Amino acid sequence: MMKRFCLAAVVVLAVPAALATTNDPFVGKWKLDVRQSHYPPRACPKSMEIEMRPADRGVWYHSDATYGNGGEIHAQYTAEYDGKEVLVSGTRGLLLPVSLKRVNSQVVVATYSRGMQVVATSKRAVSQDGKLMTITTTSIDASGKKSITLGVYRRE
Repeated sequence: MMKRFCLAAVVVLAVPAALATTNDPFVGKWKLDVRQSHYPPRACPKSMEIEMRPADRGVWYHSDATYGNGGEIHAQYTAEYDGKEVLVSGTRGLLLPVSLKRVNSQVVVATYSRGMQVVATSKRAVSQDGKLMTITTTSIDASGKKSITLGVYRRE
């Protein structure tokens, strides 16, 4: 009897935790819709795929991008939605650290820093039907001008 009670208690406690992590609308595989996206000239990837999986109270993120010149960039990190910076590993080693903050169930803001200075902010928004994700990134380009990109991604 006690074993059944303990097993039932474990199931009752584990199921809501599992459902909470799988209800994250960002979790899944996303593919860049190049035609719908807006980038500065020659900056748009030829193709890009993002995969996100549940991880603790956050997300595991992995992206693969290919550019017109044949260059490829891969990035990966695991971060919670608590605003704390984590390291991003990439094709050529460590990239800018990122911090994630959930604005609401459909919106997350990713902030990238160099030293103590924010150099880019990406607002990720998933549509209500969960089929489309837009990532609007504001950064400063090499010439010091503000640059805004819009990446439109479709769920695979």
